[in-house]
Amino acid sequence: MYIGRFVVVGPGIGAYRVSSRSFPNRRVLERDGTLTVGPTPDAPETDNPYVSYNCVRRVETPTGEPLAVLGNGSHVDPIAEKLELGYPARDALATPLLALDFEKDDYDTPRIAGVVGAETATIGTVRRDALLVEAVDEPTLVATYERDSPDAYDLAAEDAEAAASEVLGADFEHPVCAAGATVDAEGVSLAFDNGE
Repeated sequence: MYIGRFVVVGPGIGAYRVSSRSFPNRRVLERDGTLTVGPTPDAPETDNPYVSYNCVRRVETPTGEPLAVLGNGSHVDPIAEKLELGYPARDALATPLLALDFEKDDYDTPRIAGVVGAETATIGTVRRDALLVEAVDEPTLVATYERDSPDAYDLAAEDAEAAASEVLGADFEHPVCAAGATVDAEGVSLAFDNGE
């Protein structure tokens, strides 16, 4: 089954995977504590605005709470900025998702995102027919296609590196690269797996 890009979040852990039929020549890189999806050196040039973006960001709230934001596009940054201003996770997800709306591509691709805290997790999506944001207490997946409503997901990983590798190896078509994050009282750990 092809479900496109997807995010999985639960308390303390999250992962994001790029699955792509159209732009498979991509990888995750770490830049200043942020994980970014971008083209590989051999990728054909494209002016598609949805190919490169920050997919995972570390955040510290005004109260010092560490959080991780994961998502499939340019909405990751404004979600992180809202959290840094002290917005609750639900509002920090809902506001940018509603403002930016689904992607204006040939498929009306939904935007998906999650916020992970040490003891909490919130997942959201905006698609043509709905804006869904909900707090979750177990690993939950939302994808751009087929599984575009939050649904329980069996994530066994316990650290960021294992989370990235586990979702990259998940039984969905056209895997490209993946990122993982864990959050505990000490802060946020990030990892990625480009399948190399």
